[in-house]
Amino acid sequence: MSVGHFSQSYAEARRRFLAAADAANLDVQSHPHPMLGRDGEALAMDVVRDGPANAPALLLLSSACHGVEGYCGSGIQITLLGDDALRRAARAAGVALLYVHGLNPYGFSWWRRTTHENVDLNRNFQDFNQVLARHSAYDDIAHLLVPETWPPTDAVRQGIADYIARHGLSAFQKAVSGGQHHHPEGLFFGGHNPTWSQQTLRHVLQDHGQRCARLGWIDFHTGLGPSGKGERIFAGRDDPVAVARARRWWGGADGRAITSTYDGSSTSAALTGMMFNAAYEECPQAEFTSIALEYGTLPFEQVLDALRADQWAENHPEAPAAQREAIKRQLRDAFYTDTDDWKQQVLVQGIEATQQAVAGLARGA
Repeated sequence: MSVGHFSQSYAEARRRFLAAADAANLDVQSHPHPMLGRDGEALAMDVVRDGPANAPALLLLSSACHGVEGYCGSGIQITLLGDDALRRAARAAGVALLYVHGLNPYGFSWWRRTTHENVDLNRNFQDFNQVLARHSAYDDIAHLLVPETWPPTDAVRQGIADYIARHGLSAFQKAVSGGQHHHPEGLFFGGHNPTWSQQTLRHVLQDHGQRCARLGWIDFHTGLGPSGKGERIFAGRDDPVAVARARRWWGGADGRAITSTYDGSSTSAALTGMMFNAAYEECPQAEFTSIALEYGTLPFEQVLDALRADQWAENHPEAPAAQREAIKRQLRDAFYTDTDDWKQQVLVQGIEATQQAVAGLARGA
């Protein structure tokens, strides 16, 4: 299996995706982003539908929810667009395929995990008409996570070590990554308003997801777990019926290949404001089944340090150019393992999960 569909920049990834759609004789619906990319290129959320508008089932395949993580998902999407066997199987099963390339094109281009609003898109799907709860555990360590100086001082390192010693690593991970709305220059900030990416994705779901009876969704992510291993994390409301359906599709012989934040089996902490909320709200007629396919890269501590450094650099534009560039490279390497072996593992698992989703959607007819 060729790993030649992975890219070295957002601009290259977008060119490859558009070319793959053209080669498959598929139209592209582009939603232009208001900002420019790192190299001055245009940014967009690009959408390709492979299948009729009235298909009874729809499988959404999305990349770059977390910007820089898009290198992985883009490579898989481009490969799938050229998979004639998959396209025939989906067509025969009455399943339309919907590729959403670059959910967060700004972060993809600028090597950031966040949107241009400095928001974690997968914490942004909240009801902003309500007063959002304060994440007090994050408050306790905010000054340690993104300190005044970088690299962090020994006192900062010791403060984090002391917190983990008192509360445990799992509690630390939840405090860091669960999602917060009161530190806009901190990590995993969920925002004060819907982001451009949230609003645009809702338009995509309205355009493509309101006529199907069954909706599946695979959202490609990186940064958690063992290198190259794709964890299949249930992505939906805490609904036993939907969990059981996901286990039938993707869980293997015993169903255990599906993990969940609800029962503590996932490497991910429990999160708030997750993107899957939009599927329930915009496509209420559909039976919804979804996973986040989370590929491991580096150990958790290294990934977190890359995020901390990147946020520090964002908060300190006066930092030396060489330091800022090194931090950017550190972040990209934390979410994209640029080796053929890793890419091969990613592709095999991504194609398998897509085939399983098509089969699952077909069985639901």
